[in-house]
Amino acid sequence: MRILTSISGHNLNDIGGVCHNLETLGFTDLSAQENKQDAFLPLAIAATNSKAMHLRTSVSIAFARSPMSSAMLSWDIQAASKGRFTLGLGSQVKGHNVRRFSVPWSPPAPRMREYVQSVRAIWDCWENGTRLDYQGEHYQFSLMTPNFTPEPLGTPVPKIQIAAVGPAMMKVAAEECDGVMLHGFCTRKYLQERILPRLEKGLEGAGRSRDQFEISGGGFVATGPDDEAVQKLFEWVRMRIGFYGSTPSYWPVFEVHGLQDLGLKLNEMSKKGQWDEMTKEISDDVVHLFAAVGRHDELVGALTDRFGGMTDIVGLPEDTPPDVIQEVLAI
Repeated sequence: MRILTSISGHNLNDIGGVCHNLETLGFTDLSAQENKQDAFLPLAIAATNSKAMHLRTSVSIAFARSPMSSAMLSWDIQAASKGRFTLGLGSQVKGHNVRRFSVPWSPPAPRMREYVQSVRAIWDCWENGTRLDYQGEHYQFSLMTPNFTPEPLGTPVPKIQIAAVGPAMMKVAAEECDGVMLHGFCTRKYLQERILPRLEKGLEGAGRSRDQFEISGGGFVATGPDDEAVQKLFEWVRMRIGFYGSTPSYWPVFEVHGLQDLGLKLNEMSKKGQWDEMTKEISDDVVHLFAAVGRHDELVGALTDRFGGMTDIVGLPEDTPPDVIQEVLAI
């Protein structure tokens, strides 16, 4: 099992030192998300201040950028990191696309399929000299002159992964991508009964096997050096479950556990702005469904029970001790 941590939130001036420290501690993967900051800039700095860690956007908001822009940013980071970059894309919801990024909205899965395909077509043009001619419903690319063509990488082109929750996007991930980034709002049962069968079916249709496909995430982790630290993160997870569980698109996860009524109740409370009260509706048993919970000395067992045999990469806090990291890597 590989271990991911995030550098989002760090001042760009500090990223170099942070990367050196994280690599020394033993982290194998580093991510940056498009939240309050850009997802690519920290990783560009990380690429030149690390030697072995895999780097990924987790996620970059796809439709807010042209595939050409994402292709170029990824190309530069892949070159700087000597082949360690993964372009992680997410669709975001309609409200953010339309009202925050001012981009048109359409069914996200078909559009994401074209996004991934067009990025690959652009990279194929740059790496192999193939004539650029991608013609889709949402994206069309047919112009690439020498002045705008970067040098071949000398490494494999970047990998592409997408964030997926529902079956349509899961199908796109299995058929078009190198892996899938699962949401934290996920349980082992949902992963086992709903996600893996869909992925396996898509991979089979694409002529690929599971060992050629990477699964990351799929739940929360509440850990720390002592019970107090664990409890603090446990309460944070409780709050996140209440928040996500109020949105209908996440209710299929509740449904496999017979918790449909909880989703309906949370939704009604969210419309009334009862955010604190929503958190109180999430029982300890429900939190344990969504999270691996345990002190550092209990973490290997907790992660094995929650993610073992299903997830290739799990996220841990950047202050996780190096001895704990080494134990988790052995799972």
